[in-house]
Amino acid sequence: MNTLNTDAVIIGGGAAGLLAAGYLGQKGMKTLIVEPNKLLGKKLRITGKGRCNVTNNCEVRQFLENVPVNGKFLYGAVSNFTPMDTMLLFEKLGVALKTERGNRVFPVSDNAHEVANALERFSKRGGVKHLQERALEIKTENGAVCGVITDKSVISCRQVLLCTGGMSYPGTGSTGDGYAMAEALGHRIIQPKPSLVPLEASDDYCEQLQGFSLKNVKLNVADAESGKTVFSELGEMLFTHFGISGPLVLSASSHLREAELSRYRISIDLKPGLDNKQLDDRILRDFSKYANKDFKNSLTDLAGHAMIPVLIRLSGIPEDIKVNSITRAQRTELVQLFKSFPVHVTGKRPIDEAIITSGGVCVKDINPKTMESKLVRGLYFAGEIIDVDAYTGGYNLQIAWSTAFAAANSME
Repeated sequence: MNTLNTDAVIIGGGAAGLLAAGYLGQKGMKTLIVEPNKLLGKKLRITGKGRCNVTNNCEVRQFLENVPVNGKFLYGAVSNFTPMDTMLLFEKLGVALKTERGNRVFPVSDNAHEVANALERFSKRGGVKHLQERALEIKTENGAVCGVITDKSVISCRQVLLCTGGMSYPGTGSTGDGYAMAEALGHRIIQPKPSLVPLEASDDYCEQLQGFSLKNVKLNVADAESGKTVFSELGEMLFTHFGISGPLVLSASSHLREAELSRYRISIDLKPGLDNKQLDDRILRDFSKYANKDFKNSLTDLAGHAMIPVLIRLSGIPEDIKVNSITRAQRTELVQLFKSFPVHVTGKRPIDEAIITSGGVCVKDINPKTMESKLVRGLYFAGEIIDVDAYTGGYNLQIAWSTAFAAANSME
């Protein structure tokens, strides 16, 4: 076993670890990143379909409204390192940024590697070294950090930043190792579960529509017991062989309690820009246009080719009926179908398909100002390993940046 000595060890070379490394190096702290992947920022490089949604260009209050799990815990960290601070940092590091729909911020290049490479250069400028090993244990003495044991080395250090991520995308190294190390030191672990994950459905037409995407639709989720709307948002989604996926679905999934999925009623408003009366008028115009056509040939202006057979089947209107024979009652049913296309969700996809993991180190065991453990001096946490998670749109990466900055700012 190698024997090493350093000031600080960062366990995990992802988004949080790289940003913290840059700031620790800037402070002149001798720092090692312990990361088994040869490539640093491996998950960061594939986030946002390879484009990297760096942050969300919004105020702190709006940001926290998009963090459904333990948002209050993040108030200090996000206030001290805001989305604007993130944008200024990356511009300073040479990454030109742009803001798109929903205030989502991306590199102008649409290339996640540019973001990861900029952070890697930031860390190397401060002399931070990458040790390509797997951390196994954090050593303590008298209630304080004194070292880290890896599969090849024993490292003496005063401080450790644990930022190994969650359990989503295990191929990138997010295998849950950090939970075990934290738990071994007495920290409570909130059961990890998938968040921002595709949903499985029992409807045979989902598989029939596999690969068919919907844009500018509204996904609605209601609690059947209370009648309350749980989620309602405009955006994009798609059908898959198992159910539904896409940005809208991922956001909606974080609102659904897996054990109680049967209580939710999920529907898609295919024409959110039109109310029922306007949509009925539009259908009447199309029926007039295709007056001598069969019903199956009258919907081409209203729906995608792949979806027409499904709409016809669910409407209950015979496909070969002439449109001028369709009754007002049948038309009303068709309007309702367009405004409330049903999807019967039966489950969430596995955690290894989730964008992020919900759960992790209990926030009650962490100082929200410094991200230092309340149980072990010199032990800090950042990023997805903490029990906080947000909706899609750059919020989760901002959590990584803000908590990493808070930790690095406190380490000395």
